[in-house]
Amino acid sequence: MMRLTTLAFCLVAANSAVAQTISVEELAPSPVQPRVPETREHVERVEATKGSIASLRGLDKVNGKSTDVDVQTGGSVEVFGLIVTMRECRYPTENPSGDAFAYLTIRDRQDGKVFFDGWMIASSPALSALDHRRYDVWVLRCKSD
Repeated sequence: MMRLTTLAFCLVAANSAVAQTISVEELAPSPVQPRVPETREHVERVEATKGSIASLRGLDKVNGKSTDVDVQTGGSVEVFGLIVTMRECRYPTENPSGDAFAYLTIRDRQDGKVFFDGWMIASSPALSALDHRRYDVWVLRCKSD
């Protein structure tokens, strides 16, 4: 009987210690500014020149080895067991050392599985990148003969 009384006392004491008073205040509404979409008044058009050679860099992510190769338009080159075919490369006419981009197809030498097919941009390699567990390939520059 003594234990039951002690248990009841503990429960009553615990409930009174936990009880709290909560007050709620309303906040004044903040004025909502309408969202205005950004507009560009002038979009600069950059003329591009077709190149005949693309310089590429390959990286073996396991051992850290890298290699630079050149590939001709319409040609293929092997980079760490990957076959890289370049369909076309271009560079800004007014700035030949500027932002190059190339259309590449990268496939496995063994089974021909395509890992990448599309435009790769030298200044933003992560924008359109090769998705391979071990190797990485990206465009460095595009040039003419």
